[in-house]
Amino acid sequence: MRTCVQTSSEYKLADQERMKAARRYFQWQSQLAGNELGRRVLEVGCGLGNFSDHLKDRELVVGIDADEDCLSRWRERFADRPKYVGHVLNAESPDLVEMRSYGIDSIACLNVLEHIEDDQQVLRNMHALLPDGGRAVLLVPAFEALYGEIDARLSHFRRYTRVSVRRIAESAGFRVRQLRFMNTAGFFGWWVNARILRRTEQSEEQVALFDSYVVPAISRLERWIPPPFGLSILATLEK
Repeated sequence: MRTCVQTSSEYKLADQERMKAARRYFQWQSQLAGNELGRRVLEVGCGLGNFSDHLKDRELVVGIDADEDCLSRWRERFADRPKYVGHVLNAESPDLVEMRSYGIDSIACLNVLEHIEDDQQVLRNMHALLPDGGRAVLLVPAFEALYGEIDARLSHFRRYTRVSVRRIAESAGFRVRQLRFMNTAGFFGWWVNARILRRTEQSEEQVALFDSYVVPAISRLERWIPPPFGLSILATLEK
């Protein structure tokens, strides 16, 4: 198991603040994941709410995060939305199953599983929480060869392959409905940052340029042509 650099809450918050500018990217995520999610959604690792903001059409959104600072900011952001409920909770905890009291029918876990050391336990908890037919949508970083200082600073324990995602999902009791790559352009950008420039974080300028010029083109292309590789893996699991 990889030992990560333990980043501060401030560093993680700063990264999520930078990602606020990527509205087209989160809209793209919501289009891909939203069709697989139900009416009562649990978002695991809700952070500052960059994805949560695109779930306003749902009946209920329950956000959980292990970071109290993030969850506090999430609650403030959605204070005017009574159907948004937040809890400080670690997804590895068996207490996650108690979220079934909200009548959760689906789970979104986007760019979160790689931060958790025991990802298998998280999937077991998700499986126990969901009703029969319930779905979990995962977005995880792909290709171990792309692992670099940015991953380490963000406390990523790993990057995934389609084989490893399928293995942990089925081991937890899920059936894999969808397993596909996403964001071919991001693959090359991350490789440059990790392997050539040796950067420790993404710049605001990079995020803004990617969101403004790359996302509109690549999202349309990947809608018609399933990519053979990508920066991320999108998986839909069903109980």
